[in-house]
Amino acid sequence: MHYALIFAAAFAAGSINSVAGGGTLITFPTLLWLGVSSKLANGTSTVALWPGGVAGAWGYRRELAQADRRLLSLIVPSLIGGVCGALLLVVTPTEVFDRILPFLILFATVLFMAQEPLQRRFNLAQAHEARSHWVSWTMFFQLLVGVYGGYFGAGIGILMLAALSLMGHTDIHQMNGVKNVLGASINALAALLFIYNGLVVWQDAFVMMGGAILGGIGGAGLARRAGRTAVRRVVITVGFVMACKTMWDAFGS
Repeated sequence: MHYALIFAAAFAAGSINSVAGGGTLITFPTLLWLGVSSKLANGTSTVALWPGGVAGAWGYRRELAQADRRLLSLIVPSLIGGVCGALLLVVTPTEVFDRILPFLILFATVLFMAQEPLQRRFNLAQAHEARSHWVSWTMFFQLLVGVYGGYFGAGIGILMLAALSLMGHTDIHQMNGVKNVLGASINALAALLFIYNGLVVWQDAFVMMGGAILGGIGGAGLARRAGRTAVRRVVITVGFVMACKTMWDAFGS
């Protein structure tokens, strides 16, 4: 039952990431519910979902070939931020992380809820004006996204899509391709650090890798048939329930 649940959660996460992003809000709570400690659940989820991010980037290879080459320079702050965030998690005591965790989940859930309004708002920006300022702030913003992503991870895709929209990009397929490359970069070194520091439950991670890959390939069709609204409601509900549960666990007794 344990492995069936985590496989199903990873399958759902792979599907959700291909449609809307936010799959970590499914896999991470599932591991917690099954009794995995918070830091191990975070590391295991990051490692397990990384292959799906790489596959997602490969799936957008045609759009990436036509994207602004300068955007790929954002890989550098992504890598640096990912390492810093992962190191921060490694040195954070578990009891401290458990108290921070409800607010991280709540932030990621609210961010997920705000994804579409943010994109509508930022798409109003003048493209040329936004692009002219991209070097001055986007590198630093991506560094912060990398730190957050290396530390926890849920919601980084939404942050990056909002930033790309503000820069004046409107092709959602190119934006998703760039987002997947940067997200895979953030999680790559973070995953290596989690592995090195023993923050991965390998038997769970391997099962979830299979689920995430299959979900990204075949589950996307199921998620699309269910509709974006239904998928988003499931993710938001899980996020809020998990935020309440972890807050009760941390402060209720």
